[in-house]
Amino acid sequence: MSHAGPADRALLPTATGAETLAALRALLRGHRLLAVTAVSVLVTGTGIGLLTAPLLGHVVDLVVEQKGSRALTVPLVLLVVVALARGAATAVGSALVARLGETVLAALRERFVERALHLPLERVEEAGSGDLVSRVTGDVSMIAKSVRQALPEFTRSAFTIVLTFVGLAVLDWRFLLAALLAMPVQVLAARWYLRRAAPVYAEHRVATGALQHQLLDSVGGVRTVRAFRLNGLHVDLVEQRSRTAVDLALRGIHVVTGFFSRLNLAEFIGLSGVLVTGFVLVENGSVSIGTATAAALYFHSLFNPVNAALFLLDDAQSAGASLARLVGVSDLAVPADTDGREVPVDGAVKVSSLDYAYVPGRPVLRDVDLEVAGGERIALVGASGAGKTTLAKLIAGVHRPSGGTITLGGADAGELGPAGMRRTVSLISQEIHVFAGPLADDLRLARPEASDDELRAALSKVDALSWVDALPDGLATVVGEGGHRLTVTQAQHLALARLVLADPPIAILDEATADAGSAGARLLETAALKALEGRTGLVVAHRLPQAATADRVVVLDGGRVVETGTHEELVTTGGRYAELWTAWSDSRPGIARRGNEDGD
Repeated sequence: MSHAGPADRALLPTATGAETLAALRALLRGHRLLAVTAVSVLVTGTGIGLLTAPLLGHVVDLVVEQKGSRALTVPLVLLVVVALARGAATAVGSALVARLGETVLAALRERFVERALHLPLERVEEAGSGDLVSRVTGDVSMIAKSVRQALPEFTRSAFTIVLTFVGLAVLDWRFLLAALLAMPVQVLAARWYLRRAAPVYAEHRVATGALQHQLLDSVGGVRTVRAFRLNGLHVDLVEQRSRTAVDLALRGIHVVTGFFSRLNLAEFIGLSGVLVTGFVLVENGSVSIGTATAAALYFHSLFNPVNAALFLLDDAQSAGASLARLVGVSDLAVPADTDGREVPVDGAVKVSSLDYAYVPGRPVLRDVDLEVAGGERIALVGASGAGKTTLAKLIAGVHRPSGGTITLGGADAGELGPAGMRRTVSLISQEIHVFAGPLADDLRLARPEASDDELRAALSKVDALSWVDALPDGLATVVGEGGHRLTVTQAQHLALARLVLADPPIAILDEATADAGSAGARLLETAALKALEGRTGLVVAHRLPQAATADRVVVLDGGRVVETGTHEELVTTGGRYAELWTAWSDSRPGIARRGNEDGD
């Protein structure tokens, strides 16, 4: 599979043309009856519609021969019948084609989501969340639009073109030759367009993904951007990527405009050829005026389907680029979700000589050693960039270490397998997603077989049952997109309740209370302590009072563990942690006095 995108990101794969066609054939294989039925109905409708031109030609002959108005009755009635039959067949055929397209698209979407959910989180982070989001949103929307609008229209147009050429040949083979004069110009125009359009649309999809990723980074990290006064830099990055996307869109418009100017030339050449041929053949008596009229009408009726078919190359290019991006992910091998060769015996965590670098040569963690006893609750503390979150993600299995080992409950983390890791450790970050649907279903993501009583027990454990009972329908309340909007604090409560339901021996909270505000943070910190009862807890401390209540504090600086001990021991020692605590206390008068009393 080919890869394309900014040099600083390893984008998810994009399928080649051959891979995309192979995937389409595989998806269509199970719907042959529907495909054959749709094609048959459309061909029948198109064939009936082709009777219009010879009927009109026959009317012209009757008028020229002055047969009288009664002679026109039958042809006119037949014209009405043809119009009705063609309309009915076209409607049914288009509906069948759209149904076929929607069925195939649904299968592709399901396959894409299945593969996307099995992607290693490290791989998604390498590509950037915008790459995956743009495929789920923009690319799926582009293909859906093509399936619902472009595919039925293109199918009808293709059949109309083929059968119209057959009709011209039936009238007189010389009319067919005259009509074919337009074909070289159309073929050259199509080749000119395809050579220029394909790269532009592919680049535009990638540029759109890069823009979405930048917007997610800038908006999602707005607090960090403001704190470090990076507003100007992020505005410049958004502007730069927006300009790139706009420039590519304008290039696409320029290509389309040139394409249609060439199609207009082809129409002029073809219609002129048919009219001249008709004049010559009528002059020498080879055909009647009605037949020449039918030939001209046939060619004129090709304007719309030919232009539509060629114009839809524009949508086909966009849809093809989007389809290749979906197939690129859909064709990724799903890792075997089997248990590993080892089984943890408890919740102990041991990290030995751990190294990690997002970019080779620029280590984020260096020679980290850490031991956490089963049931112990530690706080990871350090300045921004110290490596706290990276260490948490390595222990959770999001990233694989560049060097060193991680042991969970006496078992090598690399030998646990995906299912084993899910049972052993859970990671909760400040980015909590509330899934659309009943709140009970959202909770059951952690344990599908959980009863309502077990759900209520988990909510009660984290002090969330009171507000859940106050919802319009309690556990049955529809939440998420299109439903009841939960606050940040309530969303984090759900995440902690899911942790209780999953019941892993090791839990990692990565700044899970950071976005809740001071009052909400106090509530969530209490809830988090209850959720961690009976399990090993690693807390990436956003608020230093969280560290004050932990069994032990681990201080990181420059990717290394520089201090470890209880809050009191480290404050007394006067090292790096004491400096952080003093800075925190000075910025919040009274915090030192109250910190050990109520955790605020």
